[in-house]
Amino acid sequence: QVQVVESGGGLVQPGGSLRLSCAGSGFIFSSYVVSWYRQAPGNQRTFVARITSGGVTKYADSVKGRFTIFRDHAKDTVYLQMNSLKPDDTAIYYCNADWKLSDAPGAYWGQGTQVTVSS
Repeated sequence: QVQVVESGGGLVQPGGSLRLSCAGSGFIFSSYVVSWYRQAPGNQRTFVARITSGGVTKYADSVKGRFTIFRDHAKDTVYLQMNSLKPDDTAIYYCNADWKLSDAPGAYWGQGTQVTVSS
């Protein structure tokens, strides 16, 4: 059974940090391109960052220099380290896994984890 599970969301003050985790099972997670997307209320789901199986990364302009995506193959987990958080970063963050490198999301989604940046 394919599963993608996010964790690590929460409430943080502006300027603070959070680390999100995405764990995959039921497929060869280490071979997949893993991306983070986010969706704020009333907005479309948008791309945040992605990492290939080989560790090549790509970021949305809005998070460059503040967010870092990395993966631990031994744990079948991808992380999103978020620093210098802003209220505009408030959203539900979703993890996505795709067997191929593409600008469109793949078939496997997690359930999402809420990130709220507020004082």
